[in-house]
Amino acid sequence: MRATKPVVLIVIDGLTPSMFEAADTPALRFLAEHGAYRRAASTFPSLTPVCLSSIATGGHPDTHHIPHLVWWNRAEQRIVEYGSSFGAIRAAGFARALKDTIIDLNARHLSREAETVYELLEGHGLTTGAINITCYRGDTRHLPTIPGVPAVYGPKRFFFYSLYESDRTGAPLAIRNRALGSIDAYAAWIGRWLVTRDGFDLLVFYLPDYDYASHAAGPDVAHDALRRSDHAILTLMDAAGGRDAFLERYAVIVCSDHGQSSVDRVARLIPDDGERVTASNRAAMVYTTEPRRVAERLDKEPSAGIVLFRENGEVVARRDGDEDLALLDGVPDGRERAAAAVANPNAGEVIVSAAPGWEFVDLAGRHHLGGGSHGSLDAADSEVPMLTVGLGEPPASITGVKGAVAAHFGVR
Repeated sequence: MRATKPVVLIVIDGLTPSMFEAADTPALRFLAEHGAYRRAASTFPSLTPVCLSSIATGGHPDTHHIPHLVWWNRAEQRIVEYGSSFGAIRAAGFARALKDTIIDLNARHLSREAETVYELLEGHGLTTGAINITCYRGDTRHLPTIPGVPAVYGPKRFFFYSLYESDRTGAPLAIRNRALGSIDAYAAWIGRWLVTRDGFDLLVFYLPDYDYASHAAGPDVAHDALRRSDHAILTLMDAAGGRDAFLERYAVIVCSDHGQSSVDRVARLIPDDGERVTASNRAAMVYTTEPRRVAERLDKEPSAGIVLFRENGEVVARRDGDEDLALLDGVPDGRERAAAAVANPNAGEVIVSAAPGWEFVDLAGRHHLGGGSHGSLDAADSEVPMLTVGLGEPPASITGVKGAVAAHFGVR
């Protein structure tokens, strides 16, 4: 056995703390009984590409520069769309949106000054692996399984929705039946293959199917999806020789990237002349030369919660005409997350956190009315479960995951 245990980082997309705490699923319950737990904070906007980039780089958006699910690329004068919905991908241009999501998020949009956990650990001679996670930038070149798709650079062990596979495992196609958990099942197959070969020092085991189900059904009711995610974790345990053997071999982190809240109203933010609005889920950005004027106009918009902008180099928080940074004290890590979001050079000059119950429609007018959504500063969207086993106290933020892993391996 290695002197330092390998780490398995399990990210269950969209899992709320309340759902985790009430979960009566064997793998999660076993890990909770053997670990340390707390509620931690996500980043802002609390949207998957932003959150997964924060987990991978250990920084908020001012560090990694991924601002939202959809944003305006000032340098190229075009929309970047990471997959708000299938309709939004088509509206942005199917080929362009897929390239942005799969390749350019890591190759071009992710800041070169932000070091991913894969780059950090492999720079110290360790082997890292990732399954299906959006933010994956590493040092190893990987060819696609489909001719004509560009090569990418990721961790040494890299598996991305059957499109990139560093090793032949015999796994079935990932995208067969998303609603029935085929992507998590693909992750389980790959994870079992890696565990039986002791093939990593860090494995990022990303399970997105819970979030997909929760968007449709609403937060804290997607029990079948969580049971499937739990079964994927059990597959890793069985591959290690059982639950106790799994913890003898590995240190573990279990977390989510963001929470979710219920949606009962939707809105479309309409820009004035000379403005651009990029909106999706429960966060929106306005690209404008007059941020104060936009923020004041949004006082009359019922879907707008806290509105952020910068003035004279300082963060301004506004809601319903009230302008006070104390507005941020009622949400998890509000001041830090707000300051980091507006400092991102790719963000709009104004960032809007949706009011409770509201969601902004995307480029195609799609929404999750009657289901669940996320993206805002609110606690429902921003609190995540954080469990560590064999790694000391759990981090207080998803930005602390990289540091906890690095400290475990004695890497600065």
